[in-house]
Amino acid sequence: MADFDRNVLEFYQLSTPFPTEWPTEKDNKSDDSDSDQDQKKKKINRRKSRYQALERAVSNRASIVQGSEKSANGVSNLVQRDEPDPLGTSDSVVRTLRQFGVPVQDDVRLRNRFLLSSTSFSPALFLSQMHATADTQSLLTGLDVLSKSIDQKSASLKVLVESNFERFVRAKATIDNVYKEMKYRGAEPPSPARARAHSRHTSKSSFRNSSSGAALGTNPLVSPLASDTRKKNALVKESDYGVMGIKTPLLDVAAKAEDVWGPALGGREKEENLKTVSTSLDRYKEYIEASSNIADNIKRKDYEALVDEYARARRFADEARKLVEDLGSTPPSETQTYQILLAARMWYDVEEQIQLFKRDVWRRLTSLHNISKAETMVGQPQDQHMELISLLLELGVDDNPIWVWLLSRYDYLKGKISSAGERAKVEIEVLRRRLANGEKPAPQMMASHLRNLGRQSVEGKVNGLDSSDVFELWEKMLAFLSSLLSAQGILGEVMEFWQTVEGFIDGKAQKSLPTGYNDESRDHHRLSQQGTVDLQKGTIELVDMIRAHVYEFFVGAPPEDVSLLFSPLPPSPGTPISAGLTPTNVRDPRFNFDANNLPPPSPKRGESWEKFAFWPPTSNSVSGVHYLSKMLTLVGSGASEMASVAPVSQGDVKQTEMLRNLVGASRERCVSALCAAWNKDAENIKYVEDWKRTKEMGDVTRMPASFASFEGALLSGMQKILYIPEAMSKSGAGDIVLPPPAKLLQMVRSQYVTTLYKALSGMVENAERAVKKADDEWTTDVDITVRPGSDRASLNVGSGTVDPGDRNVRMLLTLGNLHALRTKVVPNLNGQFENAFSVKLTDESKTIKDVLGQIDARLFQTYTRPSLDSLRKIIRAGLADPKWAPPKPTEVKPYVYEALLTLVLVHTQVSTTAPSMTHQVISYLLEQISRELLDCLKARPKFDLGALMQATLDVEFFAQTLSQYTTERASGIQGEVYSMLDSKTDNQARARLQDELPGMREVLKKLREQSRSEFACFKRPRRTGTGSGPGQGAPAQTLERTVTG
Repeated sequence: MADFDRNVLEFYQLSTPFPTEWPTEKDNKSDDSDSDQDQKKKKINRRKSRYQALERAVSNRASIVQGSEKSANGVSNLVQRDEPDPLGTSDSVVRTLRQFGVPVQDDVRLRNRFLLSSTSFSPALFLSQMHATADTQSLLTGLDVLSKSIDQKSASLKVLVESNFERFVRAKATIDNVYKEMKYRGAEPPSPARARAHSRHTSKSSFRNSSSGAALGTNPLVSPLASDTRKKNALVKESDYGVMGIKTPLLDVAAKAEDVWGPALGGREKEENLKTVSTSLDRYKEYIEASSNIADNIKRKDYEALVDEYARARRFADEARKLVEDLGSTPPSETQTYQILLAARMWYDVEEQIQLFKRDVWRRLTSLHNISKAETMVGQPQDQHMELISLLLELGVDDNPIWVWLLSRYDYLKGKISSAGERAKVEIEVLRRRLANGEKPAPQMMASHLRNLGRQSVEGKVNGLDSSDVFELWEKMLAFLSSLLSAQGILGEVMEFWQTVEGFIDGKAQKSLPTGYNDESRDHHRLSQQGTVDLQKGTIELVDMIRAHVYEFFVGAPPEDVSLLFSPLPPSPGTPISAGLTPTNVRDPRFNFDANNLPPPSPKRGESWEKFAFWPPTSNSVSGVHYLSKMLTLVGSGASEMASVAPVSQGDVKQTEMLRNLVGASRERCVSALCAAWNKDAENIKYVEDWKRTKEMGDVTRMPASFASFEGALLSGMQKILYIPEAMSKSGAGDIVLPPPAKLLQMVRSQYVTTLYKALSGMVENAERAVKKADDEWTTDVDITVRPGSDRASLNVGSGTVDPGDRNVRMLLTLGNLHALRTKVVPNLNGQFENAFSVKLTDESKTIKDVLGQIDARLFQTYTRPSLDSLRKIIRAGLADPKWAPPKPTEVKPYVYEALLTLVLVHTQVSTTAPSMTHQVISYLLEQISRELLDCLKARPKFDLGALMQATLDVEFFAQTLSQYTTERASGIQGEVYSMLDSKTDNQARARLQDELPGMREVLKKLREQSRSEFACFKRPRRTGTGSGPGQGAPAQTLERTVTG
């Protein structure tokens, strides 16, 4: 049997290495062993020695007796494993007994009964077994050997006692003194009755006799003694029996001995342990370093190395688990035990770090929504969520990171839509109320904005088309819709969210994702059927939230509740993690709660804009059409984008219809608000008139061009609002952005015609109204567009400004404006309307033309009536003169010169104010002069030769002097005059007139030569042209005037 097995049997005192039942002798109490329960009690009750370190040191040393054994507590004893025969027959008792067949090698208890050094030695058994075959002589010889060995040991003991006798005596005296101190507690003992000689026998029984005596006599422990008779070293309980003074030093010495000698005495065991640890460390070095490597990888953000290190640690832990499972109930070896413990310790550290890291990754994954693409750092990937999802899948998680990210993204977008929409509408309402309660702008200010329209349209800017406050509110509204509906806004994020969801539903996005350790994360690659349905419903909900906010903004009334303004601004959907408080994102102080400056209530004055939340108060129609066209483009494009989302387009018919309704209702509200502003601006368009000539046409002011720009801008913008052409480029926009209904087209059509009428009425009012000289709305001093140094009054065609105080000048310029409107501006606007809205303005064009003609005729009559009345008065007075008809006239009468001079003044005024109107005015007046001559001459009953010649000279002088302005009607009237004269004369006078005609011609020629300078303005210019510049009398086109225009 191997030494190891033998040592095991000896240690546990077993007879066989594989016992089948509990040995009965272990149940009996003997000198060798006690029961397990008694042993446990002894260990518990055993007082821990203060010299435990020395005992351990002694136990670790080799036994003094070679071959000695150790007791149950590990301390060596004198019982040897084998010894020579005490009778001297053999040098090994165990070997001899084994030869006789006695199983002492396997049975420790039986072997001890044959060993003389054991307390269980049995002489009878020893002789019966060891010397079973010995004869008498052998036994006698053995007795002699035994006697000699005993004598040798006795002699040794005798020498030992004699050499140490004095020590024994001193020890006895010390013991007696100690006993006396203990007995009498430091007091002097009573004198003995009689002295006794020293006897060792007496000493041997002194403890016993003194005890009995103390019991019979007075007990010093009971009877108190005077405190002054005690000694400091009295062995009493209060002084810890005299050792209190040395107790603390002893404890310090014991601790020091433990510190000094403990490691030295236990060095070998520690060395073995260190060797084992070193071997294991070398073997499992990479696993031991796993925890520190993972911590380092996390710190360096080296996630690839982290995943590899974590997988290596998991493999080592799995190996340890498999080892435990394979061992089952079998106790592991030392190496296996160390592997299991090392794996457990390593896995605990690693798992703790990984769990903390996972929580951080989860937090980062759900907070990625606050980082916009524009804020992503250079070099940082855009799809950070895919990296984090991949990392979680590699590390292994219970929850599906794809689902968690999509759900958190949905919650983020939902909160962002709600907070952004509500907050923006409240801020818009605050600005709208403050603007509505502000000072209403003067008409001249509004006119100045409209007057700038022509220049702004050329420059492509809109800054001067309205006030800065109105522009700020328009920009605020446009920014609100852009943040909701643009591709860079919330709608873009929703579309991107659905594309991501669709990628995960189709399984395309998961192709690049890892499956994790041992494919444990493969289940997370698939979204559940219910999860897919929930994501589709969530996407529809996000679309509907955006639609609802936009619909409420356009269709709903202005919000009454602005209490959200008083709550603190929540962190935005947004608000990036890395964003700081910069001057660009500091909150506007107007949106802060200020008890001294609360937002005013929404005014109720009956204005048209009060029922529209999207229309800035006091805004004109030009800025409105500019911004509303942009806003509706966003609405149309956004609605088309939302309708193209698969959950909406593939099954949600109700949501699609709601998106159509969003576009239609928003468009209708915008048209209603714009028509109201358009109508008001048409009433105020008259204030645009500044009585400044245009550089291109000197006979018209800037009013026609301003009006054309105004109406053109409105028509162009209205076309964009009704048809939203820029949104039609989106896929599927035809199903969402429907053509405008006939009702809206008719509304725009009626408003267009109405604005023309109101604008024309305003022009006539400008011409006919008397101009006040002090702080009047027509005074050019109040016009903010007049440049310093410009002339207020001028009759020079080349000057930019004329005298608006002259009513005739205003009427002439207005007539020129009306002519420009009738011939050019209005036809162009009608064509633009027809092209923009695909309708024919047949009836409207005819009506507009008739109205323009009526207004022009009425204004023309108003202008020419004073001159015509003066001419009629002159002619009637001249023809009624009794001396009008001399017997033989040689000149025209003075009234003719007076009338022509009146026409010269009119010609001068017209040609210098509105050159294109000169021919029309003079021609019309010539016709009226001819008619007045006809009427006055008709009143005479008959004409003699003198009257006939005078009438002929007067009429012919008028005709020849004003021949340039003769019209068919004027020629016809003159012919009627001659016919009438011929009808009221006799044949004699008629025949004599024929003889006088050559002389009359000479007279007319002479008179014409004499009046050449006075009436030079009526002469035809030598160089004809189509222009109507200064000094040109030739008309651009001939228009005949009648009494009715």
